[in-house]
Amino acid sequence: MLIHRAPDVAPSEITPPAVWRERRTLLQAAAAAGLVGVVGTSAAQNAAAPKLAGRPSPLSTVERATPYKLVTEYCNYFEFGTDKEDPARLAPKMLKPRPWTVQVDGEVQRARSFGIEDLMKLAPMEERTYRLRCVEAWSAVVPWVGFPLAELIKTVAPTGNAKFVEFITLADPKQMPGLRSDVLRWPYTEGLRMDEAMHPLTLLAFGMYGEVLPNQNGAPVRLVVPWKYGFKSAKSLVRIRFVEKQPVNSWKASAPHEYGFYSNVNPDVDHARWSQASERRLGEDGLFAKRRPTLMFNGYAEQVASLYSGMDLRMNF
Repeated sequence: MLIHRAPDVAPSEITPPAVWRERRTLLQAAAAAGLVGVVGTSAAQNAAAPKLAGRPSPLSTVERATPYKLVTEYCNYFEFGTDKEDPARLAPKMLKPRPWTVQVDGEVQRARSFGIEDLMKLAPMEERTYRLRCVEAWSAVVPWVGFPLAELIKTVAPTGNAKFVEFITLADPKQMPGLRSDVLRWPYTEGLRMDEAMHPLTLLAFGMYGEVLPNQNGAPVRLVVPWKYGFKSAKSLVRIRFVEKQPVNSWKASAPHEYGFYSNVNPDVDHARWSQASERRLGEDGLFAKRRPTLMFNGYAEQVASLYSGMDLRMNF
C-alpha cells in the first residue's frame, strides 16, 4: 500500500475550532428540539451539501474534531485511485449516490431491499464523534451522523445460523476508475463477527460534520467501527449479508501476511512494513507534529476488550 503525506493546507482553508464548536452547539440544539435537517454551516464547508443532524450521543469522544477539509481531501478509497487525493478529485463528479438501494439478506428471517431514504428512517439519527485510526499510522477525529448497525440487524431478525456479517460495496467501473487496478479483489468486501456488528459503538453512517456523507468518504452509507483500523469501515454499501462462515475480507485476500480479519487497533502488533506503536493526527500543529502513542483498541478498550477475552490478538490480528 502506498503511503502519502497529508497535503499542505492554508490556515484560511481550515475550519477554525471556534466555528466548529459553535456549529456543534447548533446541531445539538437542533437535535434536542427534534429538528433534523437544515442547520448552520461554516464557510469552509460545502454550502451546497444537504444537512443531516442527529441527537448528541454519550458515546462521543470529547476530543476536538479534525478539520473537515483534511478529512474530505485526504482519503483512502481505492475505487477512485490509490493516491490520497484521488477520491476527492474524482468521486464528487463520478459517484452517483442517488438512487441507491442496499440489499440485506442471507441468514435472516426478513430479507429486504432498502431504498436509501427508507434506510435512513429506520432509526433516530445520532451524532457520534469517533477517533479514526488508519492502518498507515495516521489518525483523525470525525463527527459522524448515523445510527447503530444493531437497529438494522434487529429489523431483519438474523437466524441462529448467522455468525458473521458480510459487507459488500459498490463496484461500478463506469463510476469508479480505480476498479481497473488489480490492487484489490472487487467488489470491496468486509466482515464482522455478529457480536462486533451488534456492539453499540458499531455505526451505520449517512453523514459527517452535520452534512450528508461526501462521495469521497463513502456516500450514501458506510460502516464505522471505531476500534478497528479504518479499512474495516466499508464505504458505499450495496449489500449486507448474514452468513455462517467467516467472510474473506478484501485486504486479507490480497495480502494475508499484512492484514487479518479482525484488524483491531493494536500498538503491540506491527504492520509487516511499519510500526503501529505511534500515529500522526491529521491537522495537529502542522505536518511535523510529535507523533502520539497508539491506544489499544483505538482508545475504546473499556467498551470492547471483553469481545476478545481469551483470544491471542497477535494470531488473530
